[in-house]
Amino acid sequence: MKTAVIYYSHNGSSAQAAEIIKAELNADIFRIETLDSKKRKGLPLMLWGGGQVVKGKKPALKPLSVDINAYDLVILGTPVWASSPAPALVSFLSTNSITGKKVALFCCHAGGMGEALNKLKALLDGNTVIGEIDFRNAAKMDKGELKQKISEWVKSLNLFH
Repeated sequence: MKTAVIYYSHNGSSAQAAEIIKAELNADIFRIETLDSKKRKGLPLMLWGGGQVVKGKKPALKPLSVDINAYDLVILGTPVWASSPAPALVSFLSTNSITGKKVALFCCHAGGMGEALNKLKALLDGNTVIGEIDFRNAAKMDKGELKQKISEWVKSLNLFH
């Protein structure tokens, strides 16, 4: 099964999880990047990111060469901002049609995932969501523990039906 891991990561947690998923599934990996590459942390990130979510902004993205049709399984990953998927992933989905695919979802957060995965699923009509997982404080987790959690999740995915 040809697999693509497509993710957005601002501070590295989602990137860390995506790399482990890539290795577990021998997948191709694609990082979504915004044209605004300013690194924000702490309160400035919360205000900026939360403001984007509340205002429904879809940031401009750097070009990403991925042919979704070439993949059987698409795994999407995002940090959680204001109980929602990061606007960069929403922007990607608004300009890249994903239909008729098996899809798996992951999110990374420091507190709670809120409705992030449900909101993401709502953007993926016409697909079969075969699994979802969230990681709390992934960047602070022991790498072995994170790898184990991801490995168990990958094994739980219904990849052959």
